[in-house]
Amino acid sequence: MSKEKVNNLSPDLWVDKYADYLFNFTITRVRDVDVVKDLIQETFFAGLKSMSRYEGKASERTWLISILKRKIVDHYRRSNSNKGRAEVRMNFYSEASRQGDWIEESVSQTGSNRPDAQLEAEELGQVLSSCIKKLSKRHKTVFEMKTLQDFETDEICKVLKINPPNFWVILHRARIQLRKCMEDHGFKR
Repeated sequence: MSKEKVNNLSPDLWVDKYADYLFNFTITRVRDVDVVKDLIQETFFAGLKSMSRYEGKASERTWLISILKRKIVDHYRRSNSNKGRAEVRMNFYSEASRQGDWIEESVSQTGSNRPDAQLEAEELGQVLSSCIKKLSKRHKTVFEMKTLQDFETDEICKVLKINPPNFWVILHRARIQLRKCMEDHGFKR
């Protein structure tokens, strides 16, 4: 394996160059946004690990797609086993067909005519704030920067000196911990 061929890969640019394409490719095959993000993240990790085996016979994007295709197949293999079903369903919903943001859907719509809507929204806000405080410093910072402060992924990675795949792992874990904490406080979906 020539060093020149490995140098043709640009993993620093993968998220910017290919994340949207990989997402669109995967969402039509998996249809669960959280699983899609995980599969793309796994693809980037696998690409980093196997860079030395890249022969340069295909474009960088095609090579990543071939890795992603194997990840999708593995996903469905896991989901068709008893153990795999438990792993694959680890998302914000027990029903795969549900979509949307769990926390945002839990907040009552502003202007609701229900008399208890304001009270529910305040209680949710207090519980969510309490749950965020329980996160580790790194998880809390990533979650707040991305979700509450609306920073771009690359900005967060630069500030925290982490790579994009690591960012997505941290964010995913923070969301899982928040979901459990919210459910423990009676906010179940």
